[in-house]
Amino acid sequence: MEYAKRYPMIAKRQLILIKEAQGLEKKFDELSEYVLKPQKQSVVVFCYKNKSFDKRNKLYKATLKSGIVFESKSLYDNQVINWISNKLNLEKMQFEPKAVQILAEYLGSDLGRISQEIKKLKIINSDIITPLIIEQYIGYSKDFNNFELINAIGEKNIDSSYRIALYMSRNSNQHPLVVTISSIFNFFNRLLKYHVLKDKSKTATILGINPYFIKDFEIASKNYSIKNCSDCIDLLAKADLKSKGIIGVNNNHKAILIDLLNGIYNN
Repeated sequence: MEYAKRYPMIAKRQLILIKEAQGLEKKFDELSEYVLKPQKQSVVVFCYKNKSFDKRNKLYKATLKSGIVFESKSLYDNQVINWISNKLNLEKMQFEPKAVQILAEYLGSDLGRISQEIKKLKIINSDIITPLIIEQYIGYSKDFNNFELINAIGEKNIDSSYRIALYMSRNSNQHPLVVTISSIFNFFNRLLKYHVLKDKSKTATILGINPYFIKDFEIASKNYSIKNCSDCIDLLAKADLKSKGIIGVNNNHKAILIDLLNGIYNN
């Protein structure tokens, strides 16, 4: 805490970041003494990474009394698309809604990684971010991914869905089965909500989607009844158990995905 006790050379205050603060637990008693009587000219920030601040220790209690405790929680999967859209808007980057969907699917909820990829896309200085640009500069196939698989399923484009599924099963490292099953489940879960929604003008809000994709659910609702959706969700639950080795014998990526599609189209 020697730096915190010094006076700044030029500015009125100095900022001191203590990274990986969770590794300083042996010094928490000493640090808590400073926190209870801090120097006004210093702003001290304790950064915890991949670990919660233990509310039982002295440092937490001292910080709560004399400062501010801020917890940045991970986003849920259904919040990532809005976060990416807002980030692109802040960067004043134009984008296609489909491109945002692909980014969210490929990068998941790792905001650090998403930010790095957005920086990469900004350097390109393209007029608009499209799926093709993502394929060229990030390396994710614009034609063979969960987003396109779900589109094919929704449209009952059988040939396309099997072709995408076979490609993804051959590239399982880039397309984990658990993510694919989760994505298809989310689709049918939303489609169920769409079926029972009386006021279709609220579709985007209730389903948590960009209005651009409402037409996809309009099409899918004609291909899958409420009962079809319920049956598909049951099939997905079984596929999930197979992927985890809980049931079934032939539990490889290809067999599970093809069996799932067979069930979806034959229920």
